Amino acid sequence: MNLVQKVEHWGDKHHPRWIDIVRIALGIIIFAKGVGFVNDRAAVAELFRETNFQLSIWSAVHYVVFAHLVGGLFMILGLKTRLAVLLQIPILIGAVFFVNITNGFSFLNSEFWLSLVVLVLLFVYLVMGSGKYSLDHLMDKPGYERSI
Repeated sequence: MNLVQKVEHWGDKHHPRWIDIVRIALGIIIFAKGVGFVNDRAAVAELFRETNFQLSIWSAVHYVVFAHLVGGLFMILGLKTRLAVLLQIPILIGAVFFVNITNGFSFLNSEFWLSLVVLVLLFVYLVMGSGKYSLDHLMDKPGYERSI
């Protein structure tokens, strides 16, 4: 059993049910942020320009929007949660350390605090996984293949 399997096993065994509610709320927040980015793509592109992002700005904008929409939906449903989290972590690291650092680390910078809380929760769900109230758990039950 390698390290990743050990972490997954530990996360599956030590997963309180209330944390599934937090996962669903986190997925809703990420999905809503993705919808906000779709509605204002120019503002997202400007954020990338301000951080001197060297790759294609529009490809980065599309990655962020796609990852937030699909990743948020997957987190809400509990479908491949760890994969959805892995897609979100680079975005949130960039949001915390590159985008929000321009506004400073003050208590008035609510976007910074939201990004920081979401980043911490993403690491929690990277270890903990989906939980009991998820499609992953439902599909792991014996007999699921026969019910399709």
